Amino acid sequence: MINLTTFSSPEAAGAGVIYVVGDIHGRLDLLRSIEDLIAADIESGTGKSPLICYLGDYVDRGPQSAEVIEWLSSRRPGRVKRVFLKGNHEDRMLAFLADPAAHGPAWLQYGGRDAFESYQIDLPAAPNTRDWDDARTELARRLPGSHADFLSNLRVAFRWRAYLMVHAGLDPDFSLEQQPQRALMWIRDPFLKSERDWGMRVVHGHVMVEEPVFRPNRINIDTGAWRTGRLTCLVLGDGVPRILQTGPQPASQRVDAIGGAGS
Repeated sequence: MINLTTFSSPEAAGAGVIYVVGDIHGRLDLLRSIEDLIAADIESGTGKSPLICYLGDYVDRGPQSAEVIEWLSSRRPGRVKRVFLKGNHEDRMLAFLADPAAHGPAWLQYGGRDAFESYQIDLPAAPNTRDWDDARTELARRLPGSHADFLSNLRVAFRWRAYLMVHAGLDPDFSLEQQPQRALMWIRDPFLKSERDWGMRVVHGHVMVEEPVFRPNRINIDTGAWRTGRLTCLVLGDGVPRILQTGPQPASQRVDAIGGAGS
């Protein structure tokens, strides 16, 4: 359990603007494009004391899981602080490394084969227990230490002012003082259907939407980048929330604080 009422994010104290990046899923091209848009936004003078928060799901489905982790884990500290959250796909990847036979089949079903291929590992069409053990050994051998450190140090939440960033959401059956950590990475319908006022607005991904969804209690920015080519970044500051987005949509559009695109 995690107590979100006392959960602190030290980096948030001095941040004047937060750039929240949605689910990447192995699309290094889109990650680089959205970071270019963020850099341009910062240079335009709108991003004072900026911080980038990545919502997780860096791996699977897209073709460059390993390259995305390499890109993110090798970024050198600069004036732009960065916070990396854990998505359910990273959680599954770590679970596989701990118990390959138990978690391999489910990982494969939800895009894990693409992650294996990005690390130059070929899997049989229908792996058996021995295949999973061999795949785990090979992945552990090919996984750079920097990638392993990156995965093991991912966070499950980040708080800034009246916003809480998590990968998936919160469990309405539990209080903020006793939130199941797994829910922050995995929950779907109970959170999406809830109108509960959490006392802060939850920013999340995890469930693909055509355009960002704005609700009074939450904002969903997972626009299915691996499939649509639209990777979304939510910009939070002193004014009205804004959207930066790759792909065929306008690079930047204003949205109101509750309605907005995709509501």
